[in-house]
Parts: sequence; C-alpha cells; structure tokens
Amino acid sequence: MIRDQGLVSKIWRFAVWAVAGLFILNLIGVIAAVVVNSFATRWLGTWLPIGLTTKWYFSAWKEFQLSSVVFVTFQIVFTVVLISGALGVTAAYALARRDFPGKRLVVLLFLLPLLIPPLTYGIPLATVLYQLGLGGSFWGVVLINLVPSLPFVVLVMIPFIEQIDPRIEAAARVFGAGTGSLFLRILLPLLLPGMLAALLLVLVRTIAMFELTFLIAGPTSQTLVVSLYYAVFASGVRAGQSIDAMAVIYMVTTLFWLILALQFVNPSQIVARAKQQPAS
Repeated sequence: MIRDQGLVSKIWRFAVWAVAGLFILNLIGVIAAVVVNSFATRWLGTWLPIGLTTKWYFSAWKEFQLSSVVFVTFQIVFTVVLISGALGVTAAYALARRDFPGKRLVVLLFLLPLLIPPLTYGIPLATVLYQLGLGGSFWGVVLINLVPSLPFVVLVMIPFIEQIDPRIEAAARVFGAGTGSLFLRILLPLLLPGMLAALLLVLVRTIAMFELTFLIAGPTSQTLVVSLYYAVFASGVRAGQSIDAMAVIYMVTTLFWLILALQFVNPSQIVARAKQQPAS
C-alpha cells in the first residue's frame, strides 16, 4: 500500500513537471520565433531565415512613430507612478497605523480592482470619462490606470509599514521631530525598499495594461501596447518582421523594468503581514 502511494506520488510529480516543462518550452518557442523573425530578411517554409538584418527595427521605429509613442508611454507611466505613490503610501500608512470601524471593508474595496477583470469596471468608467470630456486625453488614460495602481501600492506598502516598530516614531516625536522630519529622516529610509518595489511594479503593470488604456486612449495618448495592437489589426499591408520588431521593443522595455523591480522585491515582505509587537 505504501509502495503504491509512493508510485502515485512520483507519477503525479512527473506529470506536473512535464506539463510545466511543456508550457515553458512552448513559451520559449513563441518568443524565439518572434525575435528571430524580427531580424529575418525572409523566412518562409524553412527552419531558419535566409538572412538576418536590423532594418526592420529602423522601419518599425519610423513607420509606427515609436519615438512619440515611447515618449507618451513614459509620460503616462511616470505620472501614474507618482500619483499612486503619493496617495498610496499615505493611505497605506493610515490603514497600517489606525484601527477604525469599517477598516476591513475599506481594505476589501482596495482589493476589488485587483481581483475582478479590468473590463468589468473599465467600460462604465470609460463611459463616465468620455462624458466628462476626458476621452482620448492624456489625463483620461492616467485616471483610468490609477484605479488598479493605487490599490496595488496600498496593499504592497501595508506590510512594509507594519514591520516598522511604532515605538521608533514615538521616540522621534518625544525628541521633537515634526511630521515632515519624521517622514524624511525616519520613515522614508525604512520604507524606501518597499516603495521602490511597489512603484516599479506599478510601472510595469501600467506599461502592460492594455484593456483600460485601450478603452480611453486617443491618437495622441496611446501607450506602446495599444499602438502594437493597432499595428497588428489596422487596415493595410505591413511587413510581419516590422510588427515583430515592434513587439520585441515592447517586450524588452517591459522586461527591463520587471527585472529592475525584482531587485527590490522581497516576497516575504509583501506576503507576510506579521507585525512586530511592542515588548511589554
């Protein structure tokens, strides 16, 4: 009986690893095909392209006006990061340090934009923004992206704030530290790793956020991922290599910021919410 259970366990582990390996190999194959095709002079019916060239990247940059698209993308992204950082850290501090009636309900409300599909609230929100005259505008794209970004910062920052002993702040106030001095000299150095992790992850999420941005973006407020969609599905004949080159630019841009964010992310600090209790 024990031997049978051990055999079933081994078969189960093998099946899980086989499925995971198949998924990873398929993902690597798709990415590799896009990258290779972005450098291919011609690639039809053969294992490898006939020749390699970088002309498609220059062609994509000019054809899709990527200089202005990238500039607008980072304008929107950094605006979302700054606003969600300022409001999110403040809200997280209040939730981590204060107990009040309805606190669990407030935390649940912050969770909702992260748990439900973006289109569920994106379509009615986009309708409201269009009625307010913000449809297709820079600030319309910023506002709709703040809906999931702000709660994300709050929920990531709460564990970081909870891990700071409140007695440190109390001691600083005893020695005459004001609110500004307390934040700049005491809290900011302690919270900086968490803030960098949260804001960099918000940056990556905003770059990759297609649904909400697509609903509200106009010709002059498209981010890179929305421009990539239009490049693929817009009318007209476009070279597949040029579109793949644009996809590679988008992928590299996102991966750069994701890898940078992972340098500051400590999963145990984000997941664990154990609060250090003051010694009695």
